[in-house]
Amino acid sequence: TSARSILWHSWTVVHGSALVSYNAGISACEKGGQWQRALGLLSEMREVKLEPTFVSYSGGINACRNCMQWQRVLGLLSEMREVKIELNSVSYSAGISACEKCNQWQRALGLLSEMRDVKMEPCVTSFTAGMSAYVKGG
Repeated sequence: TSARSILWHSWTVVHGSALVSYNAGISACEKGGQWQRALGLLSEMREVKLEPTFVSYSGGINACRNCMQWQRVLGLLSEMREVKIELNSVSYSAGISACEKCNQWQRALGLLSEMRDVKMEPCVTSFTAGMSAYVKGG
């Protein structure tokens, strides 16, 4: 093997280890109700040129959702779209749930509508949270 392939392998191992470490930290923040720290780790990942993944964003979204930070959840969903990370029904459900918990029924229904626009079938959780938001506020 060439020196170049050894360096590439070493970089891949270090890069992968850092990604796993950041994702584990974000997950711990999610479980500990530390949404600010979760967002801080996402920001730090970008600063060190480590691209957050679907898992990274999902941890941040769940940390914010659990702490009723619906604006932050919507911001992270928007950021995922900007960096071309595909949202799935779980992502949408987290956003809808965050909006439902904070009486943002219009935004919850907007996310349900967006799911339809991108040809994604809402799961039971998405639909239930959206309808609950509407009943609470509509």
